[in-house]
Amino acid sequence: MADPIMIMMAQDTVIGDEPCCVSALAILRLQSWLSPAFPVGAYSYSHGLEWAVEAGLICDRKSLVEWLEADLRFGSARNDAIFFREAWRCTIEDNRKRLLKVAALAAAFRGTSELSLESSQQGSACLSTLRRAWPDRALDRLSELLRECDLQPALAVVLGIRSATQGIAARIGLAAFLQGYVANLVNAGVRLIPLGQTDAQLAIAELENAVLAASKQAGKATIEDLGSAAFMVDIASSAHETQYTRLFRS
Repeated sequence: MADPIMIMMAQDTVIGDEPCCVSALAILRLQSWLSPAFPVGAYSYSHGLEWAVEAGLICDRKSLVEWLEADLRFGSARNDAIFFREAWRCTIEDNRKRLLKVAALAAAFRGTSELSLESSQQGSACLSTLRRAWPDRALDRLSELLRECDLQPALAVVLGIRSATQGIAARIGLAAFLQGYVANLVNAGVRLIPLGQTDAQLAIAELENAVLAASKQAGKATIEDLGSAAFMVDIASSAHETQYTRLFRS
């Protein structure tokens, strides 16, 4: 009997040289890697949201959605989407020289010390867990390159590489990655604003188009397109470093 998930994913999934379908196993693994149960410590970071709430810049679902949409369109989330896509492309093409450049840029492209910690801690935890639970030679090579160059791994790069070796189309893996990013920060909003559970799901639903748009934009971008205009995210993160009472590490 044909796999129903394979049939569903095979419909309208041919884009360029990307895989025309995604196996049920690949979908299960992608869900595991982006699950709140995956031990990367994402729940302990707010990406500056904690200060933004304290300062009154975010006070309800509407302002939270607007903040996150701006980050997806113009901020660090946009850059992470490009890093994911570039890492995926380099892995498919076996372009190790360019992959090292992407990994180095991803490690350096952080506006504050807390955002740097947020990226490197989650990237290191993800790389370590994937190598133990879902071993892959591409991740072993990445680990060696990072160690030789004294670089910290970025979550987007690690997941971009592993999605490629798992046969997950970039547009599917990237959209799921960005959705996980948004869901984690909405969950931070639940605790900080505070926001009700239904409002949280409404926020995630309202951000779907922004997630898809950011994913599509990153599909056409390269590292030459990196950049950020979401200055308030960096300002919020900088201010959070000296915030008196804190629930989150960023």
